Amino acid sequence: MKSLKFIGYAALILLPAAYCFIGNGYEIHILSTVGLITMVGTGLNILMGMVGQVSLGHAGFYAIGAYTSAILTTTHGISFWLAFPAAGILAGLVGTVLALPALRVRGPYLAMITIAFGFIVEHGAIEWRALTGGANGLMGIPKPAAFGYTFDERGVALLIIAVTAITVLLFARLAKSRWGLALRAVKDSEVASESLGLSVVAIHTMAFALSAVFTGLAGALFAPLTSFVSPGSFPFFLSIEFLLVVIVGGAGLVLGPLLGAMVVVLMPEFLAFLAEYRLLFFGSLLLVVMWLTPSGIAGAILNRFRRPDLRTAQPEKSDILGYISQGAKPQDITIEDLCISFGGVCALESVGLRALPGKVTSIIGPNGAGKTTVLNLMCGFYKPDDGLVNLGEKNCAQLPPYAIARAGIARTYQTTQLFDSMAVMDNLLIALRRGRLGSVLSCLFKAEKDDHLRRTAESLLAFVGYSGPIYSAAGDLPHVDKRLVEIARALAMQPQVLLLDEPAAGLGHQETTRVSALIKKIAETGVTVVLVEHHMNLVMNISDNIMVLDAGTCISTGEPAVVRKDPAVLRAYLGESGVQGRPRTVALTGQEEEVLSVTKLGAAYGVVPVLKDVDLNVKKGEFVAVLGANGAGKTTLMRAISGLHRPVKGAVLLLGRDITAFGAHRIAAEKLFLVPEGRQVFPELTVVENIRLGAYCRKDFDADKEVGEMLDRFPALRARRNIRAGLLSGGEQQMLAVARGLIAKPRILLLDEPSLGLAPVIVNTLFSVLADLRDEGITILLVDQMAGLALSVADRGYVLQSGTVVHEGPADSMQNDPEIEKAYLGTLD
Repeated sequence: MKSLKFIGYAALILLPAAYCFIGNGYEIHILSTVGLITMVGTGLNILMGMVGQVSLGHAGFYAIGAYTSAILTTTHGISFWLAFPAAGILAGLVGTVLALPALRVRGPYLAMITIAFGFIVEHGAIEWRALTGGANGLMGIPKPAAFGYTFDERGVALLIIAVTAITVLLFARLAKSRWGLALRAVKDSEVASESLGLSVVAIHTMAFALSAVFTGLAGALFAPLTSFVSPGSFPFFLSIEFLLVVIVGGAGLVLGPLLGAMVVVLMPEFLAFLAEYRLLFFGSLLLVVMWLTPSGIAGAILNRFRRPDLRTAQPEKSDILGYISQGAKPQDITIEDLCISFGGVCALESVGLRALPGKVTSIIGPNGAGKTTVLNLMCGFYKPDDGLVNLGEKNCAQLPPYAIARAGIARTYQTTQLFDSMAVMDNLLIALRRGRLGSVLSCLFKAEKDDHLRRTAESLLAFVGYSGPIYSAAGDLPHVDKRLVEIARALAMQPQVLLLDEPAAGLGHQETTRVSALIKKIAETGVTVVLVEHHMNLVMNISDNIMVLDAGTCISTGEPAVVRKDPAVLRAYLGESGVQGRPRTVALTGQEEEVLSVTKLGAAYGVVPVLKDVDLNVKKGEFVAVLGANGAGKTTLMRAISGLHRPVKGAVLLLGRDITAFGAHRIAAEKLFLVPEGRQVFPELTVVENIRLGAYCRKDFDADKEVGEMLDRFPALRARRNIRAGLLSGGEQQMLAVARGLIAKPRILLLDEPSLGLAPVIVNTLFSVLADLRDEGITILLVDQMAGLALSVADRGYVLQSGTVVHEGPADSMQNDPEIEKAYLGTLD
């Protein structure tokens, strides 16, 4: 295989070189243009293909290289061989300066900055007449000379071919190097890259600089090739052409820019017989090529002939526990009086915790308690308003995330943050560098040897229990394998502290047992483990210490057996806070008519199963509550019923009609109305406009009368009827969301966590309204974190645990049922 690659690469160099000796002047010029655009495309491929940043200003770097070469050789008589590297260096410096403001923005805003840069260079060349010759440009640019021989057009073409070959070779070296891995990692996930010790700003800046250097060198060769440069040589369209070269050829692939340049440059020449219609046909053919090969021509060829590499980890008999424990020098992590607010809302207030080496310290709490916020503060993604994060004696609170990672804190994420386009092995190899990449020049000009790192990576994968292919793309792995690989990648950092954010989310019983055993094994190596998890059985059985958060404050700490019985914890999870709903005052009638029926419902996010064979029903006039701990699948159930998330199996029937395959808008028209979690009002519309939108699907809507009735039902909204909804308090927004649902005259009203984030007084008012609605005969399906309060107004209840209904029954018999407590707080083995 290697010999075939060598022959192929040699042919790509020798064939165009040979053609230089038989082609005419025009053909040699076209061949040279292919080489120059390949060089620019290779530079842009670093920025776009490897790090995922789009530039529409590379014509500016091309112009800088060309003018530098022309000015130094023509005006100052400096040798081309000195002007050539000077052009690349100057373009690289300008690219570095441009990167600093450009990388503060993303997407179209970055494109706009690079477009502006291109225009600045073009018009600067027009206005700076003394240096650039203005609009007339510079003429008579000398050809390169060496050993008494002055290059003719054929000689310049051969030089371009040689430099192009070197450029492609350097890109291939870069792609396989540690810097190449870092660039691709940043493209896939900047957050995960920072938590592996990679400075995203430094990597983006280096990518911009290298891309500019390659483009500037191409411009330096363009000047002697044409012997003339002017601002008109570098129009904005040229930047579009460079971008097309990368996209058509295949972004991120070694030969992509070459194939793209051949298509973009040569195709119009082959279509020359079409005269004025050639560009029309050229554009049409480009669209066809991009439609048929979205990954580019090189990508399509690679996908056609690529064979899967199914090699698995073959660990040597090495002391992987010793490797992990080398980083785990006994260091505790302590947080003291941490406070942080977002937009005036206090997310954490005076939170303190100490996690000890070799111990599992868990952080639990209801939805919105601030658990992940604590982890983000500990690893630097948030900066506290006040308080300390001490790793041993070192305060890390104000350090950037990559510096904290290098100090010894590694983490996983609630939603796995693997580098999906990279192989499993590459995910670990970049972590094993621990953010230390060395010089980019050494990667370009010196082959790397990483056999020892690969052996360590295989041992880590075996340690966590991963048995799949190690050269498969991480994004293609099953969910449980993604969890294991992410833990292995974190361990590759040799952390002193390991932060685990819901490692058991979406796992079945067997997989959860495996992860539980793995966490214990990691702690036994001396690593300080901090765990955030909703799977309470796992938490209660592996934790040495637990901190419970509620609404951003610590309400309990201690051993699992103590925390589990703490009245404050029970109140936080079960809603036993003295706030009680009003019992039913009107007898339930019409119970025989089934409004909603859910049968064997299954739902997933990607490969992560969330709901498993859920059965429930709601009869006319009933108030049914669905309970369960965080992560049980309650919100997913509501989204699946209302059409916002397509189930993978099962059926949803509304009044006997199957609506499983209906879109959300059609289900709303059938009068099944969801009041979503987080209220989701339209912030720029007024209160009245929000309410009126709820009746969008009704034809019998009497706006003035019915809106007035809603304002009578919710008096707090009447005084603010003409105020924008975004300016309302949380409680007012929740009332508005309910009013918007009621005005739709729903057959059944779905309420998802209506009490979330509200003060007890507001919760009491809200549930009083819900009790009124129940007594008026409105059919309601409620999901709420306050189990006791929900059951006090409900007729029946269901308990979800890990996506499965584990208990159901009349609400009054469930209020003191120990099964509810088990579902929320787990059991101790």
